[in-house]
Amino acid sequence: MTEADPLLAVNNLVKTFDEGETSVTVLKGLDLTLGRGEIAALLGPSGSGKSTLLNVLGTLMRPTSGAFEMLGLNLVGARDVDLTEFRNQHIGFVFQAHHLLSDFTALENVMFPAATRKGRETAVDRRRATDLLDQVGLADRRDFAASKLSGGQKQRVAVARALMNNPELVLADEPTGNLDRESANRVMELLIEINGADGTTFFISTHDEKTANRCRRQIHMVDGRVVDA
Repeated sequence: MTEADPLLAVNNLVKTFDEGETSVTVLKGLDLTLGRGEIAALLGPSGSGKSTLLNVLGTLMRPTSGAFEMLGLNLVGARDVDLTEFRNQHIGFVFQAHHLLSDFTALENVMFPAATRKGRETAVDRRRATDLLDQVGLADRRDFAASKLSGGQKQRVAVARALMNNPELVLADEPTGNLDRESANRVMELLIEINGADGTTFFISTHDEKTANRCRRQIHMVDGRVVDA
């Protein structure tokens, strides 16, 4: 990790949710720095705030207070339209449930982030999506509907989709949680390979010790704070 030039840094991050007449604070003055090219696991018990942190880092949710910078930009005060553009261009997501469009082909799912950004599909995007599917070992499944793919294949399509716009950061929330051990190992091998080849930063929330042990850094959360990084 390069402390002098981190990919992102959050300081004294707080996130409070209002629930009727009461409020619940999930992130409690959290501090975290991620360097460029890291592959890090985020660990902690259920309810420790891991998913909330990923949502804030992914600009899907605004913090209540605190500082958040990524690529040298202050994201706390950014407009919603600018956050949407920033997210689409610089951040990829891999979810436990993959969230593919079941009636779309593997190729169409991978192209979706670029098509959404541009309002159309292009020949350049089609070639990149095809190359990404080849990279994740699914070139022969590119025209298959997502509903026809196995769980492990769907998650590899989700990885390719997350990489479509060449993001600097990929946030993965339990990416191997629904997979058998063999499929989980293949997905992790893929993430490690991409990290080494392209320098993409991966931040992976997981309960799986074997998945965490394959990451070069382990970050532990307890009760809304980072306690060991």
